Amino acid sequence: MTFSPSSLAQSWPAPSKPRPVVTFGAGSIVGDAHYPAYRKSGVPIAGLYDPDRAKAEKLAAAWGVKAFASVAEAAAVEGAIFDLATPPDRHAQVLAALPDGAAALIQKPMGADLAGATEILKICRQKKLVAAVNFQLRFAPMMLALKDAIARGWLGEVVDFDAFLALDTPWQLWEFLLKAPRVEIAMHSIHYLDLIRQLLGDPRGVHAKTLGHPNHSVAQTRTSAILDYGERVRCNLSINHDHKFGRKYQACEFRVCGTEGAAYLKLGVNLDYPRGEPDILEIFPKGGDGWVNVPLSGTWFPDGFVGRMANLQRFVAGEDSELVSSVEDAWNTMALVEAAYQSSAAPATPLAKRP
Repeated sequence: MTFSPSSLAQSWPAPSKPRPVVTFGAGSIVGDAHYPAYRKSGVPIAGLYDPDRAKAEKLAAAWGVKAFASVAEAAAVEGAIFDLATPPDRHAQVLAALPDGAAALIQKPMGADLAGATEILKICRQKKLVAAVNFQLRFAPMMLALKDAIARGWLGEVVDFDAFLALDTPWQLWEFLLKAPRVEIAMHSIHYLDLIRQLLGDPRGVHAKTLGHPNHSVAQTRTSAILDYGERVRCNLSINHDHKFGRKYQACEFRVCGTEGAAYLKLGVNLDYPRGEPDILEIFPKGGDGWVNVPLSGTWFPDGFVGRMANLQRFVAGEDSELVSSVEDAWNTMALVEAAYQSSAAPATPLAKRP
């Protein structure tokens, strides 16, 4: 059988009757990704709420939507999908204000830590919310295609996963992160950990070190991590957001190797964020004799957000049987994040003393 890159799935089916979206939060991610995705896919936007009234009105005016005056007014929109683009320590408060049985998409991370994630899980269970976490990297065209290629056996058994980032991330775009105690793993690499969980399952454990940089005060911007999948799979992440020496040697890439094939991916949005560069997916398929470029139908931003919202909409309507990244599953990603921070705080294995 000949490998056909054009046959790989790259998009999520659209909901037949999309519900209106009500957004909590008016940060840059809403204007850069959420709203472009919803407009592109035909999902109606009912309006938004942010405690910073001026900020809310500015974004609402830019998109021609309503700026609600309070959480209660926003939560009263009937039949809406509630889109929480809020800081992690505010998720629980907003979820508690939603109507019982409502549908909600929660910005990652699922709380500031595992205790916060557990509180959110309990609220969602008590209120019977249909809730998912916005791990939209799973829905990026290149990742849907990668997952499809793996499922079809084009890589054989996946035995190696490498994530390598050396880039210059503009943390100043997110003011609330500048003084946050947990940044790199909780707010960025969590996407990669979640994707790895989807592809490889839950690891046995993790060895990690995350730290800041002498040139600034952001809590952590550099991480090294090894996920333990036993004796057959090697999984490694090397993350450096402080490579501020020009584009030439910057990188944001995954290498996924199987027993019979391999894949290379470039995550373009992180290079020169938020403008970014084109994503790249190339596959060396089972039985092939070279690398094959997979033409991509879109990019992580905003197309990953299109698919993420589409799955939630379709699940609520009964059109999808599985809610991807439900709060039940996302809690496990938060458990992996928590384990990484615990590993980082623990002492390393000391070297033996010379006799």
